[in-house]
Amino acid sequence: MTTTDGVRNVRTALDGLPGRYQPHRLVTLNDHDVKVVTLEGEFVWHTHPDTDELFVVVSGDLTIQLRDGDVRLGPLDAFVVPRGVEHCPLAHGVVQALLVEKVGTTNTGDVGGDRTQPLRELA
Repeated sequence: MTTTDGVRNVRTALDGLPGRYQPHRLVTLNDHDVKVVTLEGEFVWHTHPDTDELFVVVSGDLTIQLRDGDVRLGPLDAFVVPRGVEHCPLAHGVVQALLVEKVGTTNTGDVGGDRTQPLRELA
């Protein structure tokens, strides 16, 4: 293996995603996954009790709803939701984003339900 074997293009990965709210692993760094995801509309209120969650918006307009006030993110904005803080992403139109979370983190956190998706691998 050469050092360039692990190169992944973020734009190509995002543009190849098959649906909304279906995170795919871009790379793993130590004990964290860097995921690509396309968002649209409102997700579900949830927490991640054991990990912070980093959102980096690549394109679009995303609001991270928090119980004590909303955080609005545009292209190339980043925001960390601290572990245990209840939040609900709200995408205004289609949003492409990177997420960084501990390996094994479920997209719906502690609430589960029909919006829970397994972490998929990029083709």
